[in-house]
Amino acid sequence: MKVLPFKIPKAESDILIVQEDCGTAFYEQLHQHEEIQLSCIIRGKGTFIVGDTIRDFQPNDVLLFGSHVPHVLKSDIVDGQDCYMISLFFTTTSFGPQFFSLPTLQKAKELLQDANFGIKFKTNLYSLRTHFERILVENPIQQFATFFEMLSILSESNYETVSSFLNTKTYTDDEGKRMSAVFEFVMNNYEQKIALNDISSIANMTPNAFCKYFKQRTNKTFFRFLTEVRIENACKAFINKPQLSIAEIAFSCGFFNISNFNRKFKEIKGVAPSIFRKHYTSSSLNISTEVQMGKLSL
Repeated sequence: MKVLPFKIPKAESDILIVQEDCGTAFYEQLHQHEEIQLSCIIRGKGTFIVGDTIRDFQPNDVLLFGSHVPHVLKSDIVDGQDCYMISLFFTTTSFGPQFFSLPTLQKAKELLQDANFGIKFKTNLYSLRTHFERILVENPIQQFATFFEMLSILSESNYETVSSFLNTKTYTDDEGKRMSAVFEFVMNNYEQKIALNDISSIANMTPNAFCKYFKQRTNKTFFRFLTEVRIENACKAFINKPQLSIAEIAFSCGFFNISNFNRKFKEIKGVAPSIFRKHYTSSSLNISTEVQMGKLSL
């Protein structure tokens, strides 16, 4: 299967594509497709990469990726637990060439423009999940009605753009395979020492050529990206492994100096690891409880 571009399976008559992904993991290779992707994580946790940024995902997260935006969804493999995601795929012309130019859809049009940076929604998560689950069992006409309801909810929701870098370059198949191999190697080996010679050989390039190549495509150095992957996994460990000390988590995520870990963590997250662990863990538990109770509809 080609890594890039990635084709969404559909019949020629399909306008709105509804897809379920269920298994031990999501599709974790770097890929891009013409269709805009709106996804709700029903079960499973992991990390995703879009543009120059890596973030975590967990149940009830709603994500939006724009057309031709390269992205990766890598699930955490947990014994006895599967992952489940519902996604909608569409284009800006699926409902007519001028549909999103209608004045009443100005907010939706702006939302889709922001989707080029990747979007993670912060509010109305329970309401959106309900719509995702409902659209699965509806006939095509009902699905359109539900989708338009979702557009209204999304347009009024608070969200964050994930990436700060918009790469307008469309990857060739070879470039996609190369970047996918780099991302996959990092996500599977971030806790180990990774030398420049190691990662450049994965990309089948010289170290100097690889450094330039990676910077051009992500707007950051490879080692900055590696540090961010390690910090993001440390954040997940703070939540999922409360029995471990900060030092133990730092070492398990590839940092071999606790002072360096503290400095890099504060540089990237804006707070010290101890403060993040205290406040973010408490906040996450409260949000999770509200979602489960059906109360998170801000």
